Amino acid sequence: MHRKVSGYDAPVCVLTSQAAQALSAVQKAIAAGGLTLVVFDCYRPARAVSDMGDWTKTSGPPDPQWYPKVKRKDLIAKGYIGELSTHSRGSTVDVAITRADRKSAPKPACGATDADTLDFGTGFDCFDPTSETAHRPIASEAAANRKKLVEAMRAGGFKNYAREWWHFTLENEPFPRERFNFPVTAE
Repeated sequence: MHRKVSGYDAPVCVLTSQAAQALSAVQKAIAAGGLTLVVFDCYRPARAVSDMGDWTKTSGPPDPQWYPKVKRKDLIAKGYIGELSTHSRGSTVDVAITRADRKSAPKPACGATDADTLDFGTGFDCFDPTSETAHRPIASEAAANRKKLVEAMRAGGFKNYAREWWHFTLENEPFPRERFNFPVTAE
């Protein structure tokens, strides 16, 4: 969006205790292999979801970094931005994996380019069909890294959203019908 989103007042990850404990278990499991999780987003206030939805209704061409082939007005219809987000329930997390020694991978053409993650074929938040977890063709290393992430998260009790290789929701989330709206703050 190239601006602050409503409801995000601090760079803090808020999760239900169940999701936090499950994510901690995933971290411990992959750490044994010299890897670590990179967390991009956790709980998202309902007001942030509304702000994103309103933003998609404003005019704007495709953005080569974030949504290179999709018009902004189509981001909801194509499933890249939700009118209701699982993030607002507090048990969804956007993650990737990196090496514990943080050796940098090549930077992707689409999505976030500031995290030293393994190669996943695209960056986080690349709203493009190439970000679908099972998208083919994709480089073998990126496909293997997506599989590694999905398997690690599944072992921790999370299910993947097939349109985004980075998006996972706790399967037995405690608030499956809630939408919270408190802001993300440092307190």
